[in-house]
Parts: sequence; C-alpha cells; structure tokens
Amino acid sequence: MRLSNVALTLIGAVCLLAGCKSPHVQVTVKNQTGADVKLLEVDYPSASFGVDKLGADSVYSYSIALQGEGPIKVQYTAPDQKQPQVTGPTVNEGQAGKLEIVLLPGGKAEFHPELHSGK
Repeated sequence: MRLSNVALTLIGAVCLLAGCKSPHVQVTVKNQTGADVKLLEVDYPSASFGVDKLGADSVYSYSIALQGEGPIKVQYTAPDQKQPQVTGPTVNEGQAGKLEIVLLPGGKAEFHPELHSGK
C-alpha cells in the first residue's frame, strides 16, 4: 500500500512540473449598478459561486473549471429588494479564458466572454 502512495505522489509531482492543469475560466464581476448589491450568485454548469455583498463600483474575481454545458446565470438582491436574474452565454466543458460580467442599473447585466477550447 505504501508503494501506491509513493507512486501517486510522484505522478502528481511530474504533472505539476510538466505544467499539467485543468482548463479554467477567470470570472470577473463588476458592480456598476450605482449601489451595493447583496447575495450575489453566479451559476454555471454543475456549480456556483458568490459573495454576501458587492459594493458599488467594486470588482469580484473567481476562477472556475467548466464541467458540462449550459448558460451562465447571475442573480443578486438590489437595494430595492428586487432580485434580478440574468442569463448569459452558454459555456462548454473544457473551455478556458476570461468572462467579465458587468452588473448594470435596472437589473441588467452584460457578459463579455473571451473563451477558447482549453485543450
């Protein structure tokens, strides 16, 4: 059993040294609504991330690995207690790159994807 652990450790080390890594997307959310938003959540195929509060003119970044295919969705609670939900572009498993999400007044959002196949 000990030999198996050593072998796995060596394989992991070789992968790290060789630059093996899974493709990821750097997501940046910019709050340009003019006010703080609460309970920000970004949903993507098979997972989600978020923050309790994102101040006006603030930026939040998070790195994700895409598994599956489906749309990016963003939702949050605005100061008027409305809960906008906006659907963005469809993403695919294995894509890599950047995705900028800009939250705008009136419950709107813009999505700026710069994605490519991560393979």
